[in-house]
Amino acid sequence: MSLPTLVALPPSLETLANRALEAFGQAVGILGDSLATPFSAWPQTRRATFARVCANSEFVAEQALRDPAMLLQLADSGALERSLAPDELRGELAALLADCGDEEELGRRLRRFRHRQQLRIVWRDIARQADLVETCRDLSELADVCIDLACHWLHTRLCAQFGTPIGRRSGRPQQLVVLGMGKLGAGELNLSSDIDLIFAYPEGGETAGERRSLDNQEFFVRLGQKLIKALDAITVDGQAFRVDMRLRPYGSSGPLVYSFSAMEQYYQDQGRDWERYAMIKARVVGGDREAGRQLLEMLQPFVYRRYLDFSAIEALRDMKQLIRQEVRRKGMADNVKLGAGGIREVEFIAQVFQLIHGGRDRSLQQRPLLKVLTTLEGQGYLPPAVVAELREGYEFLRYTEHALQAIADRQTQMLPDSELDRARVACMLGCADWEAFLGRLAHWRERVDWHFRQVIAAPGEDEAPEARPVDTQWLPLWESAGDEESACRQLAEAGFADPQLVCQRLAVLRGGTQVRSMQRLGRERLDAFIPQLLALAVEQGDPDLVLERVLPLVEAVARRSAYLVLLTENPGALQRLLVLCAASPWIAEQIARFPLLLDQLLNEERLYSPPQEAELAAELRELLLRIPEDDLEQQMEALRHFKLAHRLRVAASEIAGTLPLMKVSDYLTWLAEAILEQVLNLAWRQMVARHGTPRRSDGSPCDLDFIIVGYGKVGGIELGHGSDLDLVFIHDGDPQAETDGVKPIDGAQFFTRLGQRIVHLLTAQTPSGQLYEVDMRLRPSGNAGLLVSSLGAFQRYQEHEAWTWEHQALVRARVLVGSPRLAADFARVRTRVLARPRELDGLRREVGDMRAKMRANLGTGLTAAGTAENAFEAAAPFNLKQDAGGIVDIEFMVQYAALAWSHQHPELLRYTDNIRILDGLAQAGLLPCDEVRLLQEAYKAYRAAAHRLALQKQPGVVGGDQFQDERRAVMRIWRELGLS
Repeated sequence: MSLPTLVALPPSLETLANRALEAFGQAVGILGDSLATPFSAWPQTRRATFARVCANSEFVAEQALRDPAMLLQLADSGALERSLAPDELRGELAALLADCGDEEELGRRLRRFRHRQQLRIVWRDIARQADLVETCRDLSELADVCIDLACHWLHTRLCAQFGTPIGRRSGRPQQLVVLGMGKLGAGELNLSSDIDLIFAYPEGGETAGERRSLDNQEFFVRLGQKLIKALDAITVDGQAFRVDMRLRPYGSSGPLVYSFSAMEQYYQDQGRDWERYAMIKARVVGGDREAGRQLLEMLQPFVYRRYLDFSAIEALRDMKQLIRQEVRRKGMADNVKLGAGGIREVEFIAQVFQLIHGGRDRSLQQRPLLKVLTTLEGQGYLPPAVVAELREGYEFLRYTEHALQAIADRQTQMLPDSELDRARVACMLGCADWEAFLGRLAHWRERVDWHFRQVIAAPGEDEAPEARPVDTQWLPLWESAGDEESACRQLAEAGFADPQLVCQRLAVLRGGTQVRSMQRLGRERLDAFIPQLLALAVEQGDPDLVLERVLPLVEAVARRSAYLVLLTENPGALQRLLVLCAASPWIAEQIARFPLLLDQLLNEERLYSPPQEAELAAELRELLLRIPEDDLEQQMEALRHFKLAHRLRVAASEIAGTLPLMKVSDYLTWLAEAILEQVLNLAWRQMVARHGTPRRSDGSPCDLDFIIVGYGKVGGIELGHGSDLDLVFIHDGDPQAETDGVKPIDGAQFFTRLGQRIVHLLTAQTPSGQLYEVDMRLRPSGNAGLLVSSLGAFQRYQEHEAWTWEHQALVRARVLVGSPRLAADFARVRTRVLARPRELDGLRREVGDMRAKMRANLGTGLTAAGTAENAFEAAAPFNLKQDAGGIVDIEFMVQYAALAWSHQHPELLRYTDNIRILDGLAQAGLLPCDEVRLLQEAYKAYRAAAHRLALQKQPGVVGGDQFQDERRAVMRIWRELGLS
């Protein structure tokens, strides 16, 4: 599009313009003739432009009053009315930093330089003296020169202190490479954008030339930290740029700086689709540019595949779905970047062609979006008319984004609420008023969204779902157009067993406060949804049960009718909802409590195909990357949403039969481990930020020398729906040594508080519930012991104080997350404790006594915990877990066997789950193969029944006539092992 028209200021802005002109004149007058004279010489056109700019931008008005001389100097230099020459910004900043003496002064000069240039850029943007391309180019070059010159300045100072980094292999001096990502990388930075950076260096080695040397990694970490501080820290002079480092490998949990080989290895082995998408725009913005070019060449095969990669469509579709879920969750429909038809959709359209064809068509291997669109047209990927609409729509959206940010130099893409800011946006976009602007915005968002659907939306998506006719068969019944007798007759004929009760339920919903207080649009959506619900319910085997379980969900989301639209517009999702709710009241309750889970029903393949372990962990890392590191509340919510969504997917897969029992437990355990990994990293970062890094006994800093050990079901890889986590925390720090932060504490306090923080993050109740119930009673000395133990203390307790039942528990213990080195040490301690020779008669007696206590306290009293004569009668309950012949008997036999024979057969300690330990007993000839198979099948049958009951919200109890053969066989083997 052409530049937005300069329209007359509306009265509300005209008043602001006059005030700004008057206030600036007074400020200049106070400072004396040296400034007043140049201002009085301003031509009328410049005065009018100044007034227009200040009326629309509080940022410019405030900067002009804060530093009038700066604006007058800009005006006198002619920079306000002309484009910059190549490298002009670099030359100006280089001169400014030439005599800079220290880091504090560096930060001050960078900030003043940024404010000066930002004022010039906003001025020219609002005055329409610069088009979109020039504005974005100037903003990106401003960031480039600040990053690059600050990096070189800091590099020189660090080399003077520690020597020059030298490559171990090449013997050459090393420099940092700074990659700019996102809009910075593409040269498309907006008026108030943060900058996404990745730091790398060519190769390992150490510094040389000074008395004290550093490893290259440590040198460049220090340099990176100083560079971030120089740009990002908020001082009395403000902030130069917000720096976001979360796009680096492993995000916030990874090192700040990577060697080239580590970067290449990461992207080859673990790079995700979204990282391919991000790397399209990667550009060297600072440091060693030649080395940076080599790095990007190394990474090119990861970004651009040699074959036609149509999987990119699905990847970008999934990414857009995640964004839309966030938009819907946060109420960001008015976001011109992320909302439907926003800037991001144009970017996705261009990038899907780049990812699919870029490996073969090198003309697509470029960064700026407008140039990519031109190439797509020129190479015949998109028709000229489509490209023209996308280009014009994109430019309008970007001008809108700049207008929103020019007001207060604030990063936002949300349409304003205040009348004054609305007037400003409309004026800057050349519209007569807000309504006219909204009309143009709606037009371009609709066109962009339409093109996006043609390129990326899933096949078969309804382009106009609102046009779908409401099921007229059921509409009169819902609207009470007929009498109750005819309604009951219609329901009975359709297959409802109790039509009168169904009528009552619909009447209760219709007359409830939630529905009666709905606004008109929400009620229209409900009226469209209920007939469709009834039409699909009658297709189920038990429509009465379906309605009983789904109507509470309808009532729960009545005031948030977007969920009703989701189901109305996606009949497949509604169908899946009814199937799952009919199969499980637990699922129905979960969705009613957390309606966000409805999003999971949109993609059937995704719903019934949970990701594998590595994919699950990577997905959670990606999710948390999009959240600011200091936003704890959002991080906690994101973790809970992730758990809820994946727990629903595994339950749905179990019901559908696509995930067998053992895989269900695997998946639920992987889910817990992925969450624990992020919780540990989050807690560690918070503690280190507050108190500094703890020390090891040799004085070196701890590098997350902490492990979370799982016992019980999570340790045995046998988690079920709703299982809690039995955890033990172990560290390897010096409990006496203080941390190195501004608020130091000793190591014992640090690790205790770290453990408390982890428990809090897991158990805290938020609007999305808690992550897990946590049981810490299996730690040394139980509730009376320390929350966190050193590995040495843990070993001493296990060897000298622990009871036999604690060693039984240790059989199922394994490290879930944390330090690999400490995990290996723990495994050796576990083996040493469990594999010691034991006196078998005493061991049998202690195991049997403990089991007897459990039966007495937890078993079924009516049947003496399954041992009485009536235990096998149909009317007698059988507790799957606690009664004789049940789950715990099998677990105790496995634990007894491991303790009794592992000193001769250490392979029994290789695994922590009962099934594989039983396999080991058979392979070692310690139990007959037939009996092992019998125990395994009984164990799986019991657990499968317990899973089914959990999904039905029922306790793990069945009739006494169930599993009779299995129970008798388990009890027989128990006796044959000599257990009482």
